[in-house]
Amino acid sequence: MPAPRKYPLELRERAVRMYRASEPKPVIRRMAMELGVHHEALRNWIRQAEADAGERGDMLTTAEREELAALRKENAQLKRANEVLRTASAFSRPSSTATLLHRLVDATGCESSRYLAQDAEHRAADAGARAESLARECGGPPGPRELITVI
Repeated sequence: MPAPRKYPLELRERAVRMYRASEPKPVIRRMAMELGVHHEALRNWIRQAEADAGERGDMLTTAEREELAALRKENAQLKRANEVLRTASAFSRPSSTATLLHRLVDATGCESSRYLAQDAEHRAADAGARAESLARECGGPPGPRELITVI
């Protein structure tokens, strides 16, 4: 929920209309004092109105700002979902450590690493069997959608 606005939208729109309609352009500080708003607030309103009208290229329009905020929010949600799926996939591949150790043994030819790989393989098999039995007891593992809704 966004923070409450200090000034009503009607005042903002009226102030921008007054500034844009007047010739020569008034001093923003004086106009802000007459309207009872802070001069930087008025300056920002005018700059945003100019960006929305396509008169400024150095600022995002209001629509672009809203789209950017929505995309950032969606990006954060997707990152959280990826993290959950990454964590879940680690549990579905218990023998990956053993596979990596076997590759290390094959690459180096180190015989003592072979024992480590075999030990990791046995532990992974035991962990996998335990995970399967717990899943059967609990009615099966949660799917990816269920994991995402937990967060």
